[in-house]
Amino acid sequence: MVNVTIDGKTIQVPEGTTVLRAAEQAGLKIPVLCDHPHLLPFGGCRLCVVEVEGMRTLQPSCSLPVSNNMVVRTNTEKVQAARKFILTLIFSDRNHFCPYCQVSGGDCELQNAALNLGMTHWEYQPNWKPYPVDASHEYLVIDHNRCILCRRCVRACGELVGNFTLGIEERGASSMLVCDVGVPFGESSCVACGTCSQVCPTGAIIDRRSAYQGLEKKTESTASICLGCSLGCGVNVLTRDNRLVRITGRWDAPVNAGVLCKLGRFLPLDEDRQRITTPLVRKDGKLQPATWDEALQAASLKLKPLAGKNGSGVAAIASPRLPVESLAAFKQLFKGGFRSDTVTTLEEGASTLAASALAAETGPFETDLSALEAADCVVVLGIDLAVEEQVLGFMVKRSLPSNTALVVIDAAENGFTPLARAALKPAAGAVNVALRGLSAAIRKLGLAKAGTNGKDAEAELKSAAEQSGILADQLVYAGGMIAKATRPVFIYGKNLNLADLKAAADLAALVGAGKNLIGARGAANSLAAAQLGLDQPFKRNGHQAVYVALGDDVPSQRLIQQLEGTPFLVVQAAYSSRLTAMADVVFPVEMWAETSGHYINIEGRVQGTAAALKPAAGVRSNLAALQAVAASVGLSAEADWQAALAERKAPVALALS
Repeated sequence: MVNVTIDGKTIQVPEGTTVLRAAEQAGLKIPVLCDHPHLLPFGGCRLCVVEVEGMRTLQPSCSLPVSNNMVVRTNTEKVQAARKFILTLIFSDRNHFCPYCQVSGGDCELQNAALNLGMTHWEYQPNWKPYPVDASHEYLVIDHNRCILCRRCVRACGELVGNFTLGIEERGASSMLVCDVGVPFGESSCVACGTCSQVCPTGAIIDRRSAYQGLEKKTESTASICLGCSLGCGVNVLTRDNRLVRITGRWDAPVNAGVLCKLGRFLPLDEDRQRITTPLVRKDGKLQPATWDEALQAASLKLKPLAGKNGSGVAAIASPRLPVESLAAFKQLFKGGFRSDTVTTLEEGASTLAASALAAETGPFETDLSALEAADCVVVLGIDLAVEEQVLGFMVKRSLPSNTALVVIDAAENGFTPLARAALKPAAGAVNVALRGLSAAIRKLGLAKAGTNGKDAEAELKSAAEQSGILADQLVYAGGMIAKATRPVFIYGKNLNLADLKAAADLAALVGAGKNLIGARGAANSLAAAQLGLDQPFKRNGHQAVYVALGDDVPSQRLIQQLEGTPFLVVQAAYSSRLTAMADVVFPVEMWAETSGHYINIEGRVQGTAAALKPAAGVRSNLAALQAVAASVGLSAEADWQAALAERKAPVALALS
């Protein structure tokens, strides 16, 4: 720790802390433009200059580390004059006539910095040269007239996302933000994560969906989590007049630290399905609006005689996007009350069966996402992180420039293959053979950190190469890379079966990374559903009724076909679909932004989602709908979800209170 005095206030900070961060710890605000707390110090704009005793010139506080007994002054006349001069130059460089900018009025960091210094004008004639506006992107617009060349977007694209799409070309006044080698934004390698728009301090990169929909300071912000996949990224949901305006990543979120993907940031805003706002009951062959009491009565008339009958009375299937409270009540109602032989989720355990089976044998065998921060080798098994669990992919990609080795093993085409140092494509169904071949290669090289380096490794390697369709030399090269790593991490997808997963766990143990596995599971509450035992195949075994807790999911064509001809179909859903059109009773429920409840992410983290919107008067929560149905048939749906989750061994330690 070192002592530093800032504006007369002496504090202690860790050695290596910048003056800017030390000032923040002291409760002092220094204006910045190019700096961002989640990016490496850059020192480009010089707005954060301060006076340091003993130094002749002003110093950029964002990149200057403190030294013991340093004395800093942040608000002297000299500092104020320098900041005003810097802002004058920035304002005069391009078109910064604020009334025409969508972030003017409180959201623009450039404008706010000037107003905080009392500036009402700038002394230099602006550069009237017009700059292009790139509107070729599906979700984002780049207005070069607003760009101040702070490079926040460039650094965020590389440092946080690992995509390196954005850059700066030319020098001086001719400098321009470019995509790749100068292609239009919409034709570039951009993955539409939107991180660049979130870090932009001006209106240079804007979200075209939410632009001019309301300043951030005039919206209501609700801290919640994304329900797009099993990662559980933290989000801020911005609303105005009970409508969605924008979704941003929460910088303080423990899972994603502000980074989102297209699925979390943009796609939820594009929802155009028709909402169901009142219960529906089929009368004379047509679905007719009804009250909740009428709909519950119609449902209970058919369902109540089936309560308590073992087997094929009622089959039930729920969305794995529902809160765990709803899933636990769903299980209690249909498994415990109706004694149904078919109670599962839309995924039918596809993403969790192998992990649950292995956990039953070994107990928890997975780690958390923090392991990726220290990993020097990442092995990706059976999942394309370019299209699935994309934020997890960003975590891998941004580590590659620091010499982290990437090995991809996938029988299908994989978007991460071009990034990999070694890419193995086994024959269909031979993933576990390839993994055993890697283990044999490691033992042949004498690099096993657990077990033995057996003499039969050569024969095993040859056999694995023949069966998997991968050259033995490739297995040796990849195996050596994995074995020589000090902190390897294995990421596996939902396409691995139990044999594949066991082979992966054996390989991890062989290289001393026994529990360094991370499983990507698909839907937001897939792990919770698996812990509740809602992971069996859905089969129609002559059931007299089927209950579907669809939530805001889109029903698959396969599910619709499975349910055709159902004697009595009840659906609780947020949106109209072919499935609700087939139903005999429809209960209107909340969509994701109206939902409150808990979710268990891939690392066993228990997180809560908060309602950002108020549903229509006739819409109930999924839990309330299930409890109302239970009451109408004389059953209970009041489950202790935490206790229910703990009844089964999990592949990762659950953070239950």
